[in-house]
Amino acid sequence: MEKNLEFPDLLRLIDERSTAFRAVVAAAPGLDAQVPSCPGWTLFDLVKHLGGGDRFWAAIVGAGPADAPPAEAVAARAALEVPQEREALLAWLDASTQLLLGALRAAGPESGCWTWWPASQSPQTAGGTARHRVQETAVHTYDAQLAGGIPQPLPVELALDGVEEFLFTVCATPSAWPHKPTAFDFHAAEGRSWRLTVDGDGARITRIPAPTAAIGEDSDTAGASVHGTASELVLYLYDRIKADSLHVDGDAGLLDLLRAWEPEEK
Repeated sequence: MEKNLEFPDLLRLIDERSTAFRAVVAAAPGLDAQVPSCPGWTLFDLVKHLGGGDRFWAAIVGAGPADAPPAEAVAARAALEVPQEREALLAWLDASTQLLLGALRAAGPESGCWTWWPASQSPQTAGGTARHRVQETAVHTYDAQLAGGIPQPLPVELALDGVEEFLFTVCATPSAWPHKPTAFDFHAAEGRSWRLTVDGDGARITRIPAPTAAIGEDSDTAGASVHGTASELVLYLYDRIKADSLHVDGDAGLLDLLRAWEPEEK
């Protein structure tokens, strides 16, 4: 069974994706370019969001175990002001990322901290935070690329971890599924698969063997099986692409129910 990415790899990927993000912004015709995947946002807004998020999570990790994010970090994010000129803005974003990386390195992967996913299958640790920030940075890099008309697939190493990270962090919950019990399988073309089981006990995720049958010939118990590259699966889960961009076996309508579900406890 494949292992999760190690902590140093997560830090490397945060740095790499932030660097790629800054390169896209540096090459864009202007900071006022619209971001199609974030309606109403410009590239400037996206930079502010990503850098503000880096600083916010750096403060959270630095604060250690807590029942809520530090009040000063919440206030700082609400009052965030950033440079308007592109070169200074990009330098600010780089500094923001380095603050996050420094906080993560100082804490170490097992150090506890507040997160918004206490009821999920992801740990409330600096390691769990790093794993999630990899995906946040990667998806927003895709958003920036899309704004420039040059969207690129997410790197395979990152995307394979991202499918599981999203399912563990966003989908897992003890809240009861309000519909008939079922399961959703997600199959990455690169050879990894996951099952999301939903019923009265909530939603939980397990790794499963990659399918041996051809696409369209699933014979297992999943209500819906989604096939695509790891990058496509992550972008679908983050609502950057639609289900019709993937291959779906079974009842595609179940995916709409899953998308619309808002568990009472996360």
